[in-house]
Amino acid sequence: MAHDHYFCTDRLLPSEQMRFRATRSSNGRTRAIMPLGKLWMNGSTLRVRFLEGTSAQQAKAKEQALWWTQFANLHFDFGNAADAEIRISFDPNDGAWSYIGTDNRGIPSNQATMNLGFMDGGTAGHEFGHAIGLAHEHQNPAGGIEWNEAVVIKSLSGPPNNWDEATIRHNVLEKYRADQIQGTAFDPDSIMLYFFPGTWVKSGVGTHANDVLSAVDKGYVASAQAYPKTAPTVNDATELKVNARKRTAASIGKPGEEDLYKFTVVTGGNHIIDTAGPTDVVMKLFGPDSQTQVIDEDDDSGTGTNARIVASLMPGLYYVQIRHYNSTGGTGNYTVKVRRTA
Repeated sequence: MAHDHYFCTDRLLPSEQMRFRATRSSNGRTRAIMPLGKLWMNGSTLRVRFLEGTSAQQAKAKEQALWWTQFANLHFDFGNAADAEIRISFDPNDGAWSYIGTDNRGIPSNQATMNLGFMDGGTAGHEFGHAIGLAHEHQNPAGGIEWNEAVVIKSLSGPPNNWDEATIRHNVLEKYRADQIQGTAFDPDSIMLYFFPGTWVKSGVGTHANDVLSAVDKGYVASAQAYPKTAPTVNDATELKVNARKRTAASIGKPGEEDLYKFTVVTGGNHIIDTAGPTDVVMKLFGPDSQTQVIDEDDDSGTGTNARIVASLMPGLYYVQIRHYNSTGGTGNYTVKVRRTA
Protein backbone atom coordinates (compact mmCIF):
# COMPACT_ATOMS: atom_id res chain seq x y z
CA MET A 1 0.00 0.00 0.00
CA ALA A 2 2.37 2.71 1.21
CA HIS A 3 5.45 1.98 -0.83
CA ASP A 4 3.54 2.12 -4.11
CA HIS A 5 2.11 5.49 -3.04
CA TYR A 6 -1.45 4.18 -3.03
CA PHE A 7 -3.81 6.38 -1.01
CA CYS A 8 -7.50 6.29 -0.25
CA THR A 9 -9.90 9.10 -1.12
CA ASP A 10 -12.39 10.62 1.30
CA ARG A 11 -15.98 10.32 0.10
CA LEU A 12 -18.24 13.13 1.32
CA LEU A 13 -21.95 13.71 0.84
CA PRO A 14 -22.63 16.20 -1.98
CA SER A 15 -24.71 18.33 0.39
CA GLU A 16 -21.83 18.88 2.79
CA GLN A 17 -18.58 18.97 0.89
CA MET A 18 -15.99 20.27 3.35
CA ARG A 19 -13.97 23.32 2.45
CA PHE A 20 -10.60 23.12 4.14
CA ARG A 21 -8.52 25.94 5.50
CA ALA A 22 -4.79 25.49 5.87
CA THR A 23 -3.37 26.30 9.31
CA ARG A 24 -0.17 25.43 11.11
CA SER A 25 0.57 24.83 14.77
CA SER A 26 3.47 26.51 16.53
CA ASN A 27 4.83 23.18 17.75
CA GLY A 28 4.59 21.41 14.40
CA ARG A 29 2.45 18.52 15.65
CA THR A 30 -0.18 16.51 13.79
CA ARG A 31 -3.14 14.89 15.47
CA ALA A 32 -5.42 11.89 14.97
CA ILE A 33 -8.74 13.42 14.00
CA MET A 34 -12.44 12.69 13.90
CA PRO A 35 -14.79 15.06 12.03
CA LEU A 36 -17.54 16.40 14.28
CA GLY A 37 -21.05 15.12 13.68
CA LYS A 38 -20.01 11.83 12.05
CA LEU A 39 -20.10 9.52 15.09
CA TRP A 40 -22.53 6.65 15.35
CA MET A 41 -24.39 6.31 18.64
CA ASN A 42 -22.29 4.61 21.28
CA GLY A 43 -22.99 0.88 21.35
CA SER A 44 -24.44 0.77 17.82
CA THR A 45 -24.40 -2.37 15.69
CA LEU A 46 -23.28 -1.58 12.12
CA ARG A 47 -24.39 -4.06 9.50
CA VAL A 48 -21.98 -4.91 6.69
CA ARG A 49 -22.85 -6.20 3.22
CA PHE A 50 -20.34 -7.47 0.70
CA LEU A 51 -21.48 -6.55 -2.79
CA GLU A 52 -18.77 -8.74 -4.31
CA GLY A 53 -15.32 -10.07 -3.50
CA THR A 54 -13.65 -13.44 -3.03
CA SER A 55 -13.94 -15.35 0.23
CA ALA A 56 -10.32 -14.40 1.00
CA GLN A 57 -10.98 -10.68 0.40
CA GLN A 58 -14.08 -10.75 2.55
CA ALA A 59 -12.31 -12.63 5.34
CA LYS A 60 -9.46 -10.10 5.40
CA ALA A 61 -11.92 -7.19 5.52
CA LYS A 62 -13.77 -8.79 8.43
CA GLU A 63 -10.53 -9.47 10.31
CA GLN A 64 -9.34 -5.88 10.06
CA ALA A 65 -12.77 -4.39 10.82
CA LEU A 66 -12.74 -6.25 14.14
CA TRP A 67 -9.50 -4.52 15.11
CA TRP A 68 -11.65 -1.51 15.98
CA THR A 69 -14.41 -3.28 17.91
CA GLN A 70 -11.90 -4.77 20.33
CA PHE A 71 -11.65 -1.26 21.76
CA ALA A 72 -14.60 0.80 20.48
CA ASN A 73 -18.10 0.27 21.85
CA LEU A 74 -19.40 -0.72 18.42
CA HIS A 75 -20.34 -4.01 16.81
CA PHE A 76 -20.24 -5.26 13.21
CA ASP A 77 -22.85 -7.66 11.84
CA PHE A 78 -21.60 -9.33 8.64
CA GLY A 79 -25.02 -10.73 7.73
CA ASN A 80 -25.17 -9.02 4.31
CA ALA A 81 -28.44 -7.23 5.08
CA ALA A 82 -29.90 -5.50 2.03
CA ASP A 83 -30.03 -2.16 3.86
CA ALA A 84 -26.70 -2.54 5.67
CA GLU A 85 -25.01 0.66 6.82
CA ILE A 86 -21.68 -0.37 5.25
CA ARG A 87 -21.66 -1.89 1.75
CA ILE A 88 -18.33 -2.99 0.30
CA SER A 89 -17.16 -3.38 -3.30
CA PHE A 90 -13.74 -4.60 -4.46
CA ASP A 91 -13.26 -2.74 -7.74
CA PRO A 92 -9.50 -2.71 -8.51
CA ASN A 93 -10.00 0.26 -10.84
CA ASP A 94 -11.55 2.48 -8.16
CA GLY A 95 -8.83 2.59 -5.50
CA ALA A 96 -9.66 2.45 -1.80
CA TRP A 97 -12.17 4.79 -0.19
CA SER A 98 -14.99 5.03 2.33
CA TYR A 99 -17.63 7.47 3.42
CA ILE A 100 -17.07 8.80 6.92
CA GLY A 101 -19.20 7.66 9.87
CA THR A 102 -22.91 8.38 9.69
CA ASP A 103 -22.54 9.76 6.14
CA ASN A 104 -22.82 6.11 5.11
CA ARG A 105 -26.57 6.24 5.74
CA GLY A 106 -26.96 9.02 3.18
CA ILE A 107 -25.99 6.73 0.30
CA PRO A 108 -28.66 4.81 -1.71
CA SER A 109 -28.86 1.20 -0.52
CA ASN A 110 -27.88 -0.19 -3.93
CA GLN A 111 -24.55 1.66 -3.95
CA ALA A 112 -21.26 0.90 -2.21
CA THR A 113 -20.17 2.98 0.77
CA MET A 114 -16.64 1.54 0.73
CA ASN A 115 -14.33 0.19 -1.95
CA LEU A 116 -11.31 -2.00 -1.31
CA GLY A 117 -9.61 -1.90 -4.69
CA PHE A 118 -6.30 -2.82 -3.05
CA MET A 119 -5.90 -4.64 0.26
CA ASP A 120 -2.20 -4.70 1.08
CA GLY A 121 -1.12 -3.95 4.63
CA GLY A 122 -3.85 -2.44 6.79
CA THR A 123 -5.94 -0.93 3.98
CA ALA A 124 -9.22 -2.50 5.16
CA GLY A 125 -8.52 -1.43 8.75
CA HIS A 126 -7.86 2.11 7.52
CA GLU A 127 -11.12 2.22 5.57
CA PHE A 128 -13.14 0.84 8.48
CA GLY A 129 -11.55 3.61 10.54
CA HIS A 130 -13.23 6.04 8.15
CA ALA A 131 -16.50 4.09 8.38
CA ILE A 132 -16.64 4.58 12.15
CA GLY A 133 -15.89 8.29 11.85
CA LEU A 134 -12.12 8.82 11.65
CA ALA A 135 -10.40 11.07 9.11
CA HIS A 136 -6.85 11.28 7.76
CA GLU A 137 -4.35 12.55 10.33
CA HIS A 138 -2.30 14.52 7.84
CA GLN A 139 -5.32 16.83 7.26
CA ASN A 140 -5.47 18.00 10.86
CA PRO A 141 -5.33 21.82 11.05
CA ALA A 142 -2.69 21.48 13.76
CA GLY A 143 -0.55 19.29 11.54
CA GLY A 144 3.04 20.29 10.95
CA ILE A 145 3.47 18.86 7.45
CA GLU A 146 4.58 21.45 4.89
CA TRP A 147 4.21 19.96 1.44
CA ASN A 148 6.35 20.29 -1.65
CA GLU A 149 3.14 20.83 -3.56
CA ALA A 150 4.59 20.52 -7.06
CA VAL A 151 6.22 17.18 -6.21
CA VAL A 152 3.04 15.81 -4.59
CA ILE A 153 0.86 16.87 -7.52
CA LYS A 154 3.26 15.39 -10.07
CA SER A 155 3.52 12.09 -8.16
CA LEU A 156 -0.20 11.58 -7.59
CA SER A 157 -1.15 12.70 -11.11
CA GLY A 158 0.48 9.56 -12.47
CA PRO A 159 0.06 5.81 -11.78
CA PRO A 160 -1.21 4.15 -9.68
CA ASN A 161 -3.57 6.93 -8.48
CA ASN A 162 -3.95 9.12 -11.60
CA TRP A 163 -5.69 11.88 -9.62
CA ASP A 164 -6.48 15.34 -10.92
CA GLU A 165 -5.21 18.36 -8.98
CA ALA A 166 -8.54 19.00 -7.22
CA THR A 167 -8.56 15.42 -5.85
CA ILE A 168 -4.95 15.73 -4.72
CA ARG A 169 -5.63 18.96 -2.90
CA HIS A 170 -8.78 17.57 -1.26
CA ASN A 171 -7.17 14.33 -0.05
CA VAL A 172 -3.60 15.39 0.75
CA LEU A 173 -2.67 19.06 0.61
CA GLU A 174 -5.67 20.78 2.23
CA LYS A 175 -6.65 20.59 5.89
CA TYR A 176 -9.83 20.60 7.90
CA ARG A 177 -10.90 23.78 9.66
CA ALA A 178 -10.27 23.65 13.39
CA ASP A 179 -14.01 23.75 14.12
CA GLN A 180 -14.65 20.65 11.99
CA ILE A 181 -12.71 18.10 13.99
CA GLN A 182 -11.70 16.80 17.38
CA GLY A 183 -8.43 14.97 17.96
CA THR A 184 -5.76 13.40 20.11
CA ALA A 185 -2.07 14.16 20.57
CA PHE A 186 0.29 13.53 17.67
CA ASP A 187 0.54 9.88 16.74
CA PRO A 188 2.99 9.05 13.92
CA ASP A 189 2.01 5.38 14.24
CA SER A 190 -1.75 5.79 13.59
CA ILE A 191 -3.26 3.55 10.95
CA MET A 192 -5.04 6.68 9.71
CA LEU A 193 -1.70 8.27 8.74
CA TYR A 194 -0.28 7.15 5.41
CA PHE A 195 3.33 6.79 4.34
CA PHE A 196 4.63 9.95 2.65
CA PRO A 197 8.12 10.02 1.11
CA GLY A 198 10.55 12.65 2.31
CA THR A 199 10.65 14.23 -1.15
CA TRP A 200 7.02 15.28 -0.70
CA VAL A 201 7.79 17.25 2.47
CA LYS A 202 9.78 20.48 2.76
CA SER A 203 11.60 19.20 5.84
CA GLY A 204 12.72 16.11 3.93
CA VAL A 205 11.34 13.91 6.71
CA GLY A 206 8.36 11.85 5.57
CA THR A 207 6.12 9.45 7.48
CA HIS A 208 6.27 5.67 7.77
CA ALA A 209 3.75 2.99 6.81
CA ASN A 210 1.28 2.07 9.55
CA ASP A 211 -0.47 -1.23 8.91
CA VAL A 212 -1.98 -1.91 12.35
CA LEU A 213 -3.82 0.12 14.98
CA SER A 214 -1.48 2.09 17.21
CA ALA A 215 -1.80 2.42 20.96
CA VAL A 216 -3.25 5.91 20.48
CA ASP A 217 -5.77 4.62 17.90
CA LYS A 218 -6.95 2.03 20.40
CA GLY A 219 -7.13 4.50 23.27
CA TYR A 220 -8.85 7.18 21.22
CA VAL A 221 -11.74 5.09 19.91
CA ALA A 222 -12.30 3.82 23.46
CA SER A 223 -12.23 7.33 24.93
CA ALA A 224 -15.10 9.58 25.96
CA GLN A 225 -14.66 11.47 22.68
CA ALA A 226 -15.52 8.38 20.63
CA TYR A 227 -17.00 5.03 21.72
CA PRO A 228 -16.25 4.30 25.40
CA LYS A 229 -17.30 0.86 26.62
CA THR A 230 -17.93 2.22 30.11
CA ALA A 231 -20.43 4.86 28.89
CA PRO A 232 -24.19 4.44 28.37
CA THR A 233 -25.27 2.87 25.10
CA VAL A 234 -28.51 2.99 23.14
CA ASN A 235 -29.81 0.25 25.43
CA ASP A 236 -29.44 2.66 28.37
CA ALA A 237 -31.07 5.63 26.62
CA THR A 238 -33.28 7.80 28.85
CA GLU A 239 -36.97 7.62 27.97
CA LEU A 240 -38.66 10.85 26.90
CA LYS A 241 -42.44 11.07 26.88
CA VAL A 242 -43.98 12.92 23.94
CA ASN A 243 -45.87 16.02 25.17
CA ALA A 244 -44.65 15.59 28.74
CA ARG A 245 -45.77 18.42 31.05
CA LYS A 246 -42.23 19.13 32.24
CA ARG A 247 -38.97 19.31 30.39
CA THR A 248 -36.35 16.66 31.21
CA ALA A 249 -33.38 18.14 33.08
CA ALA A 250 -29.92 16.90 32.08
CA SER A 251 -26.26 17.85 32.09
CA ILE A 252 -23.10 17.32 30.07
CA GLY A 253 -21.02 16.42 33.09
CA LYS A 254 -17.62 16.01 31.47
CA PRO A 255 -15.99 16.96 28.17
CA GLY A 256 -16.79 14.58 25.34
CA GLU A 257 -19.85 13.13 27.05
CA GLU A 258 -22.86 12.28 24.87
CA ASP A 259 -26.35 11.89 26.32
CA LEU A 260 -28.74 9.42 24.68
CA TYR A 261 -32.54 9.52 24.74
CA LYS A 262 -35.37 7.57 23.14
CA PHE A 263 -39.03 8.29 22.57
CA THR A 264 -41.94 6.52 20.93
CA VAL A 265 -44.22 8.11 18.37
CA VAL A 266 -47.67 6.52 18.54
CA THR A 267 -49.49 8.96 16.28
CA GLY A 268 -47.54 10.23 13.30
CA GLY A 269 -47.23 13.93 12.52
CA ASN A 270 -45.02 16.98 13.05
CA HIS A 271 -42.82 16.83 16.13
CA ILE A 272 -40.41 19.28 17.74
CA ILE A 273 -37.41 18.11 19.73
CA ASP A 274 -35.54 20.95 21.40
CA THR A 275 -33.17 21.85 24.20
CA ALA A 276 -33.23 24.83 26.54
CA GLY A 277 -30.74 26.37 28.93
CA PRO A 278 -27.32 28.06 28.91
CA THR A 279 -25.31 25.22 27.36
CA ASP A 280 -24.28 25.15 23.70
CA VAL A 281 -25.36 21.70 22.54
CA VAL A 282 -25.63 19.80 19.26
CA MET A 283 -28.45 17.31 18.72
CA LYS A 284 -28.89 14.42 16.31
CA LEU A 285 -32.11 12.45 15.66
CA PHE A 286 -32.16 8.77 14.57
CA GLY A 287 -35.05 6.48 13.57
CA PRO A 288 -37.64 5.23 13.10
CA ASP A 289 -36.79 1.92 14.76
CA SER A 290 -33.13 2.41 13.82
CA GLN A 291 -30.05 3.29 15.84
CA THR A 292 -28.11 4.33 12.75
CA GLN A 293 -30.52 6.07 10.36
CA VAL A 294 -29.87 9.78 10.81
CA ILE A 295 -33.01 11.88 10.27
CA ASP A 296 -31.59 15.29 11.12
CA GLU A 297 -28.91 17.14 13.07
CA ASP A 298 -28.98 20.65 14.51
CA ASP A 299 -26.76 23.06 16.37
CA ASP A 300 -28.27 26.52 16.98
CA SER A 301 -31.81 26.53 15.56
CA GLY A 302 -33.30 26.88 19.03
CA THR A 303 -33.14 29.81 21.42
CA GLY A 304 -29.60 31.12 21.79
CA THR A 305 -27.19 28.24 21.33
CA ASN A 306 -29.81 25.55 21.87
CA ALA A 307 -30.68 22.84 19.35
CA ARG A 308 -34.08 22.39 17.73
CA ILE A 309 -35.28 19.79 15.23
CA VAL A 310 -38.69 19.93 13.55
CA ALA A 311 -39.66 16.80 11.64
CA SER A 312 -42.67 14.89 10.39
CA LEU A 313 -42.35 11.53 12.11
CA MET A 314 -44.16 8.28 11.46
CA PRO A 315 -45.00 5.86 14.29
CA GLY A 316 -41.96 4.12 15.72
CA LEU A 317 -39.04 4.34 18.13
CA TYR A 318 -36.63 7.28 17.84
CA TYR A 319 -33.27 8.09 19.42
CA VAL A 320 -31.78 11.49 20.29
CA GLN A 321 -28.07 12.09 20.79
CA ILE A 322 -26.96 15.31 22.51
CA ARG A 323 -23.40 16.54 22.99
CA HIS A 324 -21.69 19.81 23.82
CA TYR A 325 -20.55 21.88 20.83
CA ASN A 326 -17.08 22.04 22.42
CA SER A 327 -16.36 18.32 22.63
CA THR A 328 -12.93 18.81 24.19
CA GLY A 329 -13.85 21.11 27.07
CA GLY A 330 -17.55 21.88 27.20
CA THR A 331 -19.87 21.00 30.08
CA GLY A 332 -23.15 22.39 31.39
CA ASN A 333 -26.83 21.94 32.18
CA TYR A 334 -29.73 21.84 29.73
CA THR A 335 -33.26 20.49 29.38
CA VAL A 336 -34.83 18.55 26.53
CA LYS A 337 -38.42 17.99 25.40
CA VAL A 338 -40.35 16.26 22.61
CA ARG A 339 -43.79 17.43 21.57
CA ARG A 340 -46.21 16.67 18.76
CA THR A 341 -47.58 19.77 17.06
CA ALA A 342 -49.98 18.29 14.49
